[in-house]
Amino acid sequence: MSDREISFEEALKKLEESSEKLKESETTLEEAMENYEKGLEAYRECKTILENASQKIETLSKQEA
Repeated sequence: MSDREISFEEALKKLEESSEKLKESETTLEEAMENYEKGLEAYRECKTILENASQKIETLSKQEA
């Protein structure tokens, strides 16, 4: 991830924006590749955030048991 941690909502918005841009019919191949790369980065950010949240929930649940 970048120097600044982004929220899940910010990463999801970036992913949605990239997806919408890929659907545009007047996109050049270069623009499509750039949007694909941005979308992939946003997907990875979302995945990391969700995995961290899942681990935290698991840890907290074990402490309660």
